[in-house]
Amino acid sequence: MQTGKIGVTSENLFPIIKKFLYSDHDIFLREIVSNAVDATQKLKTLASKGEYKGELSNAKVVVTLDKDAGTITVSDSGIGMTADEVEKYINQIAFSGANEFLDKYKDDANAIIGHFGLGFYSSFMVSGQVEVITKSYKEEAQAVKWVCDGSPEFTLDEVEKETVGTDVVMHILGEEKGFLEEARITEILNKYCKFLPVPVVFGKKKEWKDGKEVETNVDNQINDVAPAWTKAPADLKDEDYKSFYRQLYPFGDEPLFNIHLNVDYPFHLTGILYFPKIKNNFEVQKNKIQLYSNQVFVTDSVEGIVPEFLTLLHGVIDSPDIPLNVSRSYLQSDSNVKKISSHINKKVADRLSQIFKDNREDFEKKWDDLKIFIEYGMLTEDKFYDRAMNFFLLKNTEGKYFTWEEYEKLVKDNQTDKEKNTVYLYSSNVEEQFTFVEAARNKGYDVLVLDDVLAPHLVNKFEQKYTDKRFVRVDSDVVDNLIQKDDSAKEELSWEQKQDLSPVFQSVCPESKDYSFIVDFRDLGENASPMVITRNEFMRRMKDMSAAQGGMSMYGDFPDTLNLVVNTTHPLVKKVLEAKDKKLGKKLEEFAAKLTAVKTEIDVLEKAKEGKKDEEIPQADKEKLDTLNSELVKLEEEKREKLNEFGKSNKLAKQMVDLALLANGMLKGADLDKFVKRSVELIK
Repeated sequence: MQTGKIGVTSENLFPIIKKFLYSDHDIFLREIVSNAVDATQKLKTLASKGEYKGELSNAKVVVTLDKDAGTITVSDSGIGMTADEVEKYINQIAFSGANEFLDKYKDDANAIIGHFGLGFYSSFMVSGQVEVITKSYKEEAQAVKWVCDGSPEFTLDEVEKETVGTDVVMHILGEEKGFLEEARITEILNKYCKFLPVPVVFGKKKEWKDGKEVETNVDNQINDVAPAWTKAPADLKDEDYKSFYRQLYPFGDEPLFNIHLNVDYPFHLTGILYFPKIKNNFEVQKNKIQLYSNQVFVTDSVEGIVPEFLTLLHGVIDSPDIPLNVSRSYLQSDSNVKKISSHINKKVADRLSQIFKDNREDFEKKWDDLKIFIEYGMLTEDKFYDRAMNFFLLKNTEGKYFTWEEYEKLVKDNQTDKEKNTVYLYSSNVEEQFTFVEAARNKGYDVLVLDDVLAPHLVNKFEQKYTDKRFVRVDSDVVDNLIQKDDSAKEELSWEQKQDLSPVFQSVCPESKDYSFIVDFRDLGENASPMVITRNEFMRRMKDMSAAQGGMSMYGDFPDTLNLVVNTTHPLVKKVLEAKDKKLGKKLEEFAAKLTAVKTEIDVLEKAKEGKKDEEIPQADKEKLDTLNSELVKLEEEKREKLNEFGKSNKLAKQMVDLALLANGMLKGADLDKFVKRSVELIK
């Protein structure tokens, strides 16, 4: 029997592996099974060259659980090892500066294992003792048994073993007994080994018989050795791609499209990506892209490997150029990863462009489900933006789809304002903004539907790219002002007239912590609505963008400022104004006379102050000016109060405001009930 110490100049290796891989220590089984698969494939390669004559048709990796003995065994019929090879590959972990390296990377065990191929030693994360019984494929090879208890000491004995290959027996530590449960092993194998290229067997298949589950004599093979992404696209049909998607995500909806990746140069990459159906807002991504390295599962956190916007996709990427134990710092710095990301970006854009060209009708049918991916890509990847403009679609309220160029031709003549800007009118909710949409369409304008969470950001990007284009939501102003064609303006009320009228309608506007109203007066024509509620385009867009970012913006905390536009030429509005004049006419004239007198006195005193220093102004004048200003404020408050009282008592004024609220979906609950009852009273 040979005894000795593992050839690493530091005794810190095992503690580091145990401590720093603790959060993800189920990878030990991945590492051991992957090694067994590699050994089997190597022997198959030798057999193909005639260097091994043994039988390999039933080559497989077998995982055995012995709960009573407290062991997990991974057995292969692969290449095996001689005593010298055990000495070389297991005992002599002989890399230069081991102490220095271990000290440098002690906080990143993935770097140690991934960089130096120490996957085998991950078995010591869960094992108090590990045995390796192995027999080389070489003729007359003597089988050997290596035993280590997690310290640098080991024993190496000659033993009898009938078959070529290796058994790794792991004696599971007491605190890791959870790994001795069949369900736990099944879970780990399904996660990491589901698509390994050599059959992996764990126990026997089970079936229900006489009301209970019983074992059969059929091996329970947990993996598909030839998954769809390893095959040539020419050998696959649509149903094959759909079947593979169901294999990956048994409970997922049928995907929209798939993209088959197959690259040999300048890096190796295969895979299949799927565009899933996604709701308007970003969903929690349960079915993420799975990253494999030579069919061994690595991670489903693929940020950095694929462009950010494509992390919304589902599917598989397999590249041997990405190591098994991939770290965040590796992804950020590795040139191959950057090339892979760039290639996937281009491949996705090319595929979408081809689908659009080959079958535009089908592409349009899927656009509403597909657009969130494309918009996200256009916002985050400039190269993708440029490519996507070839197949990006705009949808209008009639359900018709246009490319950017097609839509430009459609609206340019009729929707160009006096500043030579093409104005793209849009609705974010056709049902809620129906009145505004209809008003725009009746005026001969076309209205787009931009109703997803990314629309405000995308609109901003378009306006930055094209300075002669403006996007205006249909409810941001009255229809005549959405696209200003010339400078001719209808006769407007004076500032004084607006001051007299504003309190009447302001008094019947609802009070809310979420929004406030600014009352304005416009001549909209007798046939237009008596009142219209509009939303400031800039503030509303900022709030929408803030909401999409989780409210992390000062705009997100501001209440909405809405405009209540009163149509001064509408008969019902005139009726209210006439009632106001009839009831308050004389009182308002008295206020006007008093206000004029006070303002005149103030003007005289202000003029007398001109050119004088503060100390040169008589104290009596200062006191008089203060008194007059207070009197002016008091008179204006009294006047406003009288107008408020009239407004609150005028049912028609309240009815018209409620109608405007109702048209915007803002009249609810008790207010809606009062509106209905008031409507009945007014109809009587």
